[in-house]
Amino acid sequence: MKIVPIRTKEANLFIANFHRHNRPIDHRSHRFTLGLQNDDGMLIGVAVAGLPIARKLDDGKTLEILRVCVKEGYKNANSMLYGRLARIAFLMGYEKVITYTLQKECASSLKAVGAVVEATLNQPNTWDRTSRRRKGQLVYSEKKLRWCFQKPKEAGV
Repeated sequence: MKIVPIRTKEANLFIANFHRHNRPIDHRSHRFTLGLQNDDGMLIGVAVAGLPIARKLDDGKTLEILRVCVKEGYKNANSMLYGRLARIAFLMGYEKVITYTLQKECASSLKAVGAVVEATLNQPNTWDRTSRRRKGQLVYSEKKLRWCFQKPKEAGV
């Protein structure tokens, strides 16, 4: 497997076709996108990093992994994408990298790359407000965990 840069449009098409419960990302919060190819050069996974969706977490030093999506049957692919996104983010100067999972998910790929649970979100929330209309997703009603990636101590990330 090989990690490659891809365009957000290509990642969103992949997410629309293969993600279990999330829609494609909004381009406004996007920072960078990676693809994962199998040995034949076929795209088998994507990962998208961007600004934190929660405004209070958007301090200019935090990056959120917005989506990771991999076709079924590719062992360690999720971990490869999570690990590479976090490493790139720290190299870019971000001090904190976060992501979310549903509480019912096992999150073994996050544990494998050293991410730790930072918060348990038991009060599902929607981003829709009367002053700022947002289209909801069913996943917004699910309880979530916020994960934090550990910043490497060595300078050569």
